[in-house]
Amino acid sequence: MYYCCAITDKGVRENNEDALLIHKSVLTEGVTEQLVAAPFIAAVADGVSSEHCGEVASLMCLELLKEVSYNSEVDLTETLADIHQKLTDYSSQQDDTANMQTTLCGIAVDEYEGLHTINVGDSRLYRYRRGRIMQLSRDQSLVQLLYEEGSITKEERQNHKHRNIIFPVLGNLSSTPDYDVRSDDECVQYGDVLLLCSDGLSDYVSTNEMEEILAMPKPLVRRLRLLTDLALENGSTDNITIIALMRMAEEEKPAGKLF
Repeated sequence: MYYCCAITDKGVRENNEDALLIHKSVLTEGVTEQLVAAPFIAAVADGVSSEHCGEVASLMCLELLKEVSYNSEVDLTETLADIHQKLTDYSSQQDDTANMQTTLCGIAVDEYEGLHTINVGDSRLYRYRRGRIMQLSRDQSLVQLLYEEGSITKEERQNHKHRNIIFPVLGNLSSTPDYDVRSDDECVQYGDVLLLCSDGLSDYVSTNEMEEILAMPKPLVRRLRLLTDLALENGSTDNITIIALMRMAEEEKPAGKLF
């Protein structure tokens, strides 16, 4: 059993191009708490604001993913390729949605509690364990490439002028995305927090700041609100979306607003 809570906030923007999925529920505004049992998929999608209809792309992407009857036999790479094709087919039919695109970062937990990660773009997956946070996803971005080849430092990566240049994502009409699908050999441990987020959070809140807030003795859903508020205080100009997931024993009950 997994306790999942999430928040999506338009921030200072006029509209929200982010969306989130927890199992069969898609959210484009507000806060949610759910208990879900494996198998399930959870994901964050961030519409590309430099293209048409980012909010349509992110919502459509997750609505398509929601319809997948996930289990260990499902090929996630084929699933992402099918979603990409449907997005491009849809966007090419109308001028106002032409080349609409979205990132996608998520997890799929199979019926054996196996953890599988999916990533296209620069939304992120972190694991918080025993007071330390680690990024599990790899940014598909120019800045990440420069960092990996040693052209810039980790500190320079945070504030680089090209940090918003990402590689082709879902819906791109000219290039096929890189579907980064991985199986994590290590199952999620009790007490771990898996954190999925859009770059409205990760570009403005450091991992040290995330650790400080996640360590607070507050309900997890409240900690997500604090992370969102801190991103805004730190100058976030983007939409902010976060999903947090915790594996629980059957007899446990999370301390949240709904439970």
